[in-house]
Amino acid sequence: MSWFVRKDKGIQTPTEMKREAPDGLWYQCPNCKKAMQTREHKLNAYTCIHCNYHEKIGSEAYFALLFDDNEFTELDADMRSGDPLKFVDTKPYPVRIKSTIEKTGLKDAVRTAYGSMNGLTVTMAVMDFNFIGGSMGSVVGEKIARAIDHAIANKTPFLMISRSGGARMMEAGFSLMQMAKTSAKLALLDKARLPYISLLTDPTTGGVTASYAMLGDFNIAEPNALIGFAGPRVIRETIGKDLPKGFQSAEFVLEHGFLDFIVDRKDLKDKVVSLFKMLVL
Repeated sequence: MSWFVRKDKGIQTPTEMKREAPDGLWYQCPNCKKAMQTREHKLNAYTCIHCNYHEKIGSEAYFALLFDDNEFTELDADMRSGDPLKFVDTKPYPVRIKSTIEKTGLKDAVRTAYGSMNGLTVTMAVMDFNFIGGSMGSVVGEKIARAIDHAIANKTPFLMISRSGGARMMEAGFSLMQMAKTSAKLALLDKARLPYISLLTDPTTGGVTASYAMLGDFNIAEPNALIGFAGPRVIRETIGKDLPKGFQSAEFVLEHGFLDFIVDRKDLKDKVVSLFKMLVL
């Protein structure tokens, strides 16, 4: 005879006795679907401990990961977009900007700052995809240009971390002008013999790829990042051919010579500082 007999089917617990886990305690990887503690995920540089999937993160997380003790001085923190074209789609452009600011807590799609990385002072610009798809408008171009000016004036290396869907349609030609402006500023940085490293993250596309994202002394990327100029459908219709599988992945781009190497986010800080020190010497 069994030593344990369940008289009632199911486990019946009064509602007031049930306890739920606090929100945000666990993180489920979107790639392998396995769970881990949110704290463990954060300590692992926001990468999965099971499959090494690199979660998409923004400027706040990158600043915390790269600047020593998360101490930095932000540049042009209050710069906001104007409405030069009086653009209206489903809503006026100023209304879209205002609602995005309220939703994300960001002023635009890039933040710039300077601070110490392993004891080396670095000027950095980091894009935020949450702000209108990380689109490049006048503010993005101006803030990057001013960050480069700061690097030149203070003789610091410059790090650009890109994550963008491309140019911002609400600013049309004003947005496209930022490609030339940022490229010209990077030429001045090169003339000053100061190193520039460009990190491409998932996704980096459009006019950003066609300008400053691919102009680094070293162009590096995170694993499995989507990197390209136009979408697969546009390219297929343009060349009239089927495209190779994964042709816009960081690994494919590296294999075909458009990247110098792929770096795991957990190693990013040490590798970037090592490269900067090598280039400065």
